[in-house]
Amino acid sequence: MRTGMAARIPGGPDGRRMLRINFVDKTGSGLWLSVTALYFLVVAHLSAGQIGLLMGLAGAVGIAGSPVAGRLADRFPLTRLLLAVQLLRAASGLLLLVADGFWQLLPLVALGSLGERSASVLTKLYAARVAGPDRSRYQAVQRTVVNVGYTLGGLGASVGLAFGSATVYRGLLLADSLSFCVVAVLVARCAEPPSATRTVASSAAGPPAEAPAARPAPSSNPWRDRGYLGYAATDALLFLDGSVLRVGMPLWIISATTAPHGLAALLFVINTVVVVLFQVRLSRHGRTPRLAANTLWRVAACYFLGGAAVAASVVDARWAATTAMLVAAVAFTFVEMYQATVSWELSVALAPDDAQGAYVGVHGLAQSAERAAGPLIMTTAVIAAGPLGWLSLGTALAGTAFLQKHMVLRRLGSTQKATEATVPSGLSEPPITVSEN
Repeated sequence: MRTGMAARIPGGPDGRRMLRINFVDKTGSGLWLSVTALYFLVVAHLSAGQIGLLMGLAGAVGIAGSPVAGRLADRFPLTRLLLAVQLLRAASGLLLLVADGFWQLLPLVALGSLGERSASVLTKLYAARVAGPDRSRYQAVQRTVVNVGYTLGGLGASVGLAFGSATVYRGLLLADSLSFCVVAVLVARCAEPPSATRTVASSAAGPPAEAPAARPAPSSNPWRDRGYLGYAATDALLFLDGSVLRVGMPLWIISATTAPHGLAALLFVINTVVVVLFQVRLSRHGRTPRLAANTLWRVAACYFLGGAAVAASVVDARWAATTAMLVAAVAFTFVEMYQATVSWELSVALAPDDAQGAYVGVHGLAQSAERAAGPLIMTTAVIAAGPLGWLSLGTALAGTAFLQKHMVLRRLGSTQKATEATVPSGLSEPPITVSEN
């Protein structure tokens, strides 16, 4: 049974090992993310204003992690970069235990944020390379594992919160830091996957060695590719489902509806359960770039339904308000699953082979931008505008999904025409990225 289940996971032994890496990583992160602000309040004795400034500045530094890691991934082995990043995260966490005061904490929290965003891009690139054409299914399995890890970490943190002492908070931070050490050990055991810019060469004299591929240095520049930048910009908007579920809906339940306040906590449970149940099944919508693009109409429909449901939740009847919010929670969770599948496939497929890391790194800015601006959009624009704000949000994001679909299909069409014009019919030769001497 175990062998059969393992066989259905793309990427072979290294693909399964990377799933274990993600599980350990996110379980540790779940322990820390739930108590981050409380740690700075209780242990570091910072004020609420200092905590907000600290996390905001650290998040701004972290944004640079995506493009920098992506660019480096085109030049150096992924496994070595990922190992270095995980050790950086472990070091920053351990040093936090002995840091005191805002100015000592700031560089360490910023390094942790930089490492977290870098690790996210490098892990995505590794998975895309090791899983190959089955990357959409692998992404779905990975997201399921990530959600389970976050859930277990969150449950562990909730037990710690019941005590609420400085010692417990330090223990949770220590556990998170040590989880990165475990991850580093697991990463060291992973083989380097093949890429279009590097060659994995093996010989009888020793283990596989990493060497530059026999081709020109990467020349494609994502910052000059207006089509890809436009795709990444629209994706930044479509990732707003995260802020909707984390910030917008909980605040709306408490401030604007007659639904029970406990429903705000239940939303996270619903989100996790639905993702675990359906994410792998929905991976079929990302099997090819064109199929992924055509799936964007589902993203549009779910965004509109979710926005309309939240807008309707202002009714006086408690059961009706609760039902509307539950419908919205499910709709936005399906947005999350469809968007994750589509974005994973297109961010890789739309990138040229000679600069895949750099392009995926730039795309990583979309999620970073959503994390930075999303909560502000929710509180100052959407919630402040009332039901009309939610209806406008759903409509605008549905329109964004259709716009992105048009942009992507046009880019795919132009790419296909360029390929047909340069490659003789029936005479295509795929690039060799794995050689044996």
